[in-house]
Amino acid sequence: MIDKHNCKNGVRIVLEKIPAVRSVTIGIWVLTGSRNEDNQNNGISHFIEHMLFKGTKTRTAQDIAEAFDAIGGQINAFTSKEYTCFYAKVLDTHKEHALEILADMFFNSTFNEDEMEREKKVVFEEIKMYEDTPDDIVHDLLARASFGKHPLGYSILGTEEQLKSFKPDDLRTYIKDRYTPDNVVISVAGNVEKSFINNIENYFGSYQSKNSQSTILKPTFLANNIEQFKDTEQAHLCFGFSGLPVGDENAYSLVIMNNVLGGSMSSRLFQDVREKQGLAYSVFSYHSSFLDNGLLTIYAGTGKEQLPLLRDTIKQTVETLIDKGVTDKELHNSKEQLKGNLMLGLESTSSRMNRNGRNELLLQRHRTLDEMIREIDAVSHESIQKVIDSTFNKPASMALIGPDKMN
Repeated sequence: MIDKHNCKNGVRIVLEKIPAVRSVTIGIWVLTGSRNEDNQNNGISHFIEHMLFKGTKTRTAQDIAEAFDAIGGQINAFTSKEYTCFYAKVLDTHKEHALEILADMFFNSTFNEDEMEREKKVVFEEIKMYEDTPDDIVHDLLARASFGKHPLGYSILGTEEQLKSFKPDDLRTYIKDRYTPDNVVISVAGNVEKSFINNIENYFGSYQSKNSQSTILKPTFLANNIEQFKDTEQAHLCFGFSGLPVGDENAYSLVIMNNVLGGSMSSRLFQDVREKQGLAYSVFSYHSSFLDNGLLTIYAGTGKEQLPLLRDTIKQTVETLIDKGVTDKELHNSKEQLKGNLMLGLESTSSRMNRNGRNELLLQRHRTLDEMIREIDAVSHESIQKVIDSTFNKPASMALIGPDKMN
């Protein structure tokens, strides 16, 4: 059971007690990411994520790291296109200590200029590492091809040029604008009592800031093509199709359709591309949901000489799916796989914290396991065909990173 509490200042708290475990995971979720940036400050959400680990008024960066090492805990963070999360996983006996440190990082980070310049170098190396991984960067190119100049097409990391311009006041201003109480959710899961909500409220329930006033512009899906050529052994190819937003009523139909298409080893893309023709080692599809739209991605990597055949095979696999839909066996197996993944996810306090935090932040609602299983079981051939038709009824976007120009 999930306990929800709304603080007077607008911060939301979700807590799920799991008495069978000895760990507690605490996450601070903020509704801000690269989508909320512009050409001048792209990358600032991710950079702030880094800087919150670099020292507070009473703790150095080393103090923060040692505090969790000393109790056998874990602390980390991540930034996406629409949200940022800072989280810690500790033994249940250390949950108060973990909460205090997370709150200290959230409210009291100093953004020391020397620390900022050092951390910029770290992020520069992260960008270079990413640029040297074409099977990763091609997905950023696909976002740019699909959304153009809309912020959903921005890189989460930003660029070296943009990062170099950031000053401490830039970070403080962005936090003032985006880290507002109405944009914050605290998610807790593990061996923890409901009364722990009071501890959280003591830290997060009284800070004041004007509600976020930024306007979120809905993107238009663009069927653009982007190609880059660099010194690689393989060509890395992505196709993009317009998907569904977070919480769409057809979400499970799309998840099951994607599983059949390219979401597992028994999927059609895996069988057609890898098993039958040996065209690629890695081939898969996945769906990304955003607040007001989504993106279905197909990825594969192959040698230059096999690229035309790879393209044709992917297109033929998609066309067969459009024409014939999914089989009874595929529908049954995908439903069981999805239900199994849901249940296995319940075994981790981290995954429960993530699911509850994201649901509260983006949807403001939580479904029970029984409700989700009923929705999965309700998926039919007809509902999947509806999703197939809406997904593939328009041209795709495409991104390619290859070893040299390809005819």
